[in-house]
Order: sequence, then C-alpha cells, then structure tokens
Amino acid sequence: MRLFAISDLHLSFGVDKPMDVFGPQWVGHADKMRAAWDARITADDWVLVGGDTSWGLTLDEARPDLEWLGARPGQKVLIKGNHCHWWSSLAKVRAVVDPSIHLLQNTAVKLTDGTVVIGARLWDPPGSPWADENTEKVFLRELERLKLSIAAGAKLGGSRTIALVHYPPRYSDGRTTPAVELLEGAGAEVCVYGHLHGKDHRYGFQGEAGGIRYYLASCDAIEFAPIEIELDGSRSD
Repeated sequence: MRLFAISDLHLSFGVDKPMDVFGPQWVGHADKMRAAWDARITADDWVLVGGDTSWGLTLDEARPDLEWLGARPGQKVLIKGNHCHWWSSLAKVRAVVDPSIHLLQNTAVKLTDGTVVIGARLWDPPGSPWADENTEKVFLRELERLKLSIAAGAKLGGSRTIALVHYPPRYSDGRTTPAVELLEGAGAEVCVYGHLHGKDHRYGFQGEAGGIRYYLASCDAIEFAPIEIELDGSRSD
C-alpha cells in the first residue's frame, strides 16, 4: 500500500457554493481533484482526508459530496473540519458513507500495513488573533478528543502512529499548541493537517520537529492532487 493525503476539498454538489469566488485557481477544482486522484490512487492505497469535505449544512446536503469521495479509488480516513456542520454524529454519518470511508472521531484507524491513524479536528488556540470568547472551551474539548483517539490507537497495537488533524498544531513562526505535546507523547511520526488557504499557507509549519514530520495538505496548497506521505524516511510500499 501507499499513503496519500489531501484536505479541505470544499465540495458543493448539493448546495450552491462555488469556490471560484476565492480565486481562479479554484475554477473546476472538483474536476482537478478527481482527475489527479483517479490517475494516481489505486484500490490498495490509503488517503488521509483532513476535513472540510463539504459545504453542505445538513447530512442530506453533504451526501452528494460524500458519494463523490466514496467513488474515488482507495481507502479513506476522514475527519471533521470547522465547516463540517453536516457531521452531526458518528453513527449518522457512518450510516450513509461508502464502506471505503473510515471516520476518525474519538477513535483510531489501523491501515493494512499496521500503521495506526489518530487525530481530531483541533481548533484555533486561545490567544490567537482569531480567538473569541468560545475559543478556549472548544480547543480544550478538542484536546480531550485527541486524547481519546490516542488511547484508542494504543489499543490497536500498530507498527507506527501517525496523526490526521484539521487545524495546524505547529506554526511556521515557532508557535505550537498543546496538541504537539500530546502527539509527541503518542509517538506520532507524521502529522497531516489542512485548514490554511491562499496567503495563509505560509503560517503552516512543514518539515520535521520533535520527531514528527508535518505536512500541509490543503488542496490549494498541493495543486489539488493528493500528496504521497513518506513513512520511516522512505516512500510507503
């Protein structure tokens, strides 16, 4: 198997929410992703999908986008993003998604090569320029969800641990959030995140720090094509 990642698909097949208002690079972005995905991903591969999959507000509105994702080759690990208002409960989402989509919420997923994926949505850290009166409450709740996922991953007894989150836990200016300490304590070798778009790509840390390799996988940061994730310092088999 090989391992890939892509985040922030921002699909809108069930609602009128075109992404081209955010710039010409978004014109036809769903077709770009489909072509790149179908050309590169095989049935034996796994793809980490880092949230903000659909603009739908309800599960019915999001269903065409989830069907699009389910129709893509490979197995997918999916987490919630900050725009995933349609993700009301794990049971309800599981009931409608394709069997190739594995949901990550207070849980962990073991891949066919023994790799265990942990993660949570996370949130803007308190004290950030975007923080509001609810930020600390939501952020602390997300840390607890990450702890639950880490505990679930430990029970699976995998060959390695990697993390899939939506918000960046580490920033290019050196700032970190408490999620970094949790991920390092869990022995995560890789952390994939998204959330950042356009000019904000520069705020996301990429590279290795604290024994973890960080990848920004927002689709507009990777030319709308899933990127391959290296495991153990080499391309996955």
